Amino acid sequence: MQITFLGTSSGVPTRARNVSSVALRLPQRSELWLFDCGEATQHQFLRSDLKVSQLRRIFITHMHGDHVFGLPGLLASLGLSGVCNGIDLYGPDPLKDFVESALRTSSTRLGYPLRFHRVSRALERDGTVLASDGFLVRCAPLRHRIPAFAYRVDEEPRPGRFDVSKAAALGIAPGPVYARLKAGETVTLDDGRQVDGRQLTGPDRQGLSITYCTDTVYCEEAVELARGTDLLIHESTFSHAEADLAFQRLHSTSTMAAQVALQAGVGQLVLTHLSPRYTPGNAKRPEDLLSEARAIFPETVLARDFLTLEAGRQPAAAMV
Repeated sequence: MQITFLGTSSGVPTRARNVSSVALRLPQRSELWLFDCGEATQHQFLRSDLKVSQLRRIFITHMHGDHVFGLPGLLASLGLSGVCNGIDLYGPDPLKDFVESALRTSSTRLGYPLRFHRVSRALERDGTVLASDGFLVRCAPLRHRIPAFAYRVDEEPRPGRFDVSKAAALGIAPGPVYARLKAGETVTLDDGRQVDGRQLTGPDRQGLSITYCTDTVYCEEAVELARGTDLLIHESTFSHAEADLAFQRLHSTSTMAAQVALQAGVGQLVLTHLSPRYTPGNAKRPEDLLSEARAIFPETVLARDFLTLEAGRQPAAAMV
């Protein structure tokens, strides 16, 4: 699973950071999922290597403008491109009214279907938002000024590694049969022998997982949802020195994000949703927030627009 940050500022854009949006690319399926869609997200797509034509699902955390104002424009452009077969949208209850109102009052007609899914209904059950095609998406409520939700994406366990040397020792020639054996099937060879693919593969490998958590002050629900995840993307609107302001506005500090990561036992933390007050020339810079978080959770990365990460990996360049 590959993650690209399309917007990492909070509230309003800056010269270097657009407002919230994160793209999740599933290379094995040539598919994109989007988490939040702040103003000008479609422009960020144009500046990235991502293909908006691969967009299939959009998950909205809450209805504040810096997380949704880019949605009508993006959907309209997809309609004009003529390459979209439909979009599934997940989010708070008002999401459907917001999108349909914007499209209706602007006389915008889409040539593809929109399918809306209310996240609140998932919480009435077990929190499962989506379970299909090898992925499980769950949600949890956050503590913000309006209803807000975090999302976790888990990849189902992957087949173990196929032992080519064992297959060769059995006299099985390379070809399409290898794919069936790797999938664990029992295959009848041309000479009549039956070979159980499970004998030629190692144990299943744990699937990857990411958790996206914004906007919220520190809360136990975020810790529980993120527990054991490979990559936690967590808002860091304020520095530790402004904790009082964070509690007033129900946003997180750098140290709150790090505490969530530490208590949840995640593999890596990425700080995003930084206040515009932390820009070059001001008393504190984004790097100061990174240092605060690393004092608690060393495996922390500072997001920037167009940063791309692979879940489960920690490229050295991203740690700068």
